[in-house]
Amino acid sequence: MDLGISGRYALVCASSQGLGKACALELAKAGCTVVINGRDADKLEAVAEEIRAATGAIIITVAGDVSLAATQSALISAVPQVDILVNNNGGPPYRDFRQIDRAAMLEGVTGNMVTPIELVQKVIDGMVARGFGRIVNITSGSVKMPLSGLDLSSGARLGLTGFLAGVARSVAHANVTINFLLPGSFDTARQTSGLSKKAADRGVDVATVKAESEAGIPAKRFGEPSEFGAACAFLCSAQAGYITGQSLLIDGGAFPGVL
Repeated sequence: MDLGISGRYALVCASSQGLGKACALELAKAGCTVVINGRDADKLEAVAEEIRAATGAIIITVAGDVSLAATQSALISAVPQVDILVNNNGGPPYRDFRQIDRAAMLEGVTGNMVTPIELVQKVIDGMVARGFGRIVNITSGSVKMPLSGLDLSSGARLGLTGFLAGVARSVAHANVTINFLLPGSFDTARQTSGLSKKAADRGVDVATVKAESEAGIPAKRFGEPSEFGAACAFLCSAQAGYITGQSLLIDGGAFPGVL
């Protein structure tokens, strides 16, 4: 399927691995020039070479913490214009809410709510003026089904969703859409790290913990990053102009609700 975005400029935050990388790859396959981002410059360049080799697309790297103003400016100035913005950032670690002090709360809200809003502020007027824009915010399945220990992540991402819900309606007339992708359990390095910690805490092997986790998902498996990337690319497509303000949960059926 031709997504109708060949030649567009895409900015994908936190895209040196995992779901961000998968989104960058799919947008490159669709013909976009893609700016990728991560904190490790060497790792980022290796990923850029991988995507270039796989797609032939122009891939531009901007290393740095996306929460910092200097990194945001570098990302946006790396291309003539931003047609597609994929907001992504690492979430706060598992922690009992009693252990979260004010500094940690502010850091979590800055990373998972304030930072994506700042980037939206920087690109949205240009999108409106040109009559095309696609903004996809990677949040979490915990927005629909909050998990104990991820309270800060859930709260910050819920705040982002609520904040941008009205913004999405205010720019829809200009063919600018804002949507949210909510991942459940995916086969990523972050997932593997979490499984390893659980296995160590219980004194069992990782395979046991993984099998137990997959058994609780109706699909009976973790998602593949490529599946997530494909969903992101569609929401960025020319054909998705009538989809806005929506939260798409991708979790293999794990969430038991209907909304």
